[in-house]
Amino acid sequence: MRQHVPATDALLAGAAGATAVVLGAFGAHALRGTIGDAALATWHTGVEYHFWHALALFVAVAVLPAGRARGVAVWSFVAGIVLFSGSLYALALGAPRLTGAITPFGGVAFIVGWLAAAWSLRSSRR
Repeated sequence: MRQHVPATDALLAGAAGATAVVLGAFGAHALRGTIGDAALATWHTGVEYHFWHALALFVAVAVLPAGRARGVAVWSFVAGIVLFSGSLYALALGAPRLTGAITPFGGVAFIVGWLAAAWSLRSSRR
């Protein structure tokens, strides 16, 4: 049986996946040769985490049962993409190194998202 997915959640999942593709292509084609290898590696790391967590976001939206834990998972994955990947994108494009202080907050958001997703699955099996 298919569950109702809030429009906002569906939009977030689609936007996260689409922007991961766009930013991955941008890094592979537009940035190659214009930024150094270290910056390109930083960009690539941002894209990898963005893609994996866009997929996690999609699964959370489509599969997890409605409830508080799903909401925490969804918004934590979104926050993680913005903070973690976003700060890496900014660093790769030359933002001040202090921008890197934001990255761990995104990592914590990813961890919270995974834990909330697991809690949601655990709660739904009772």
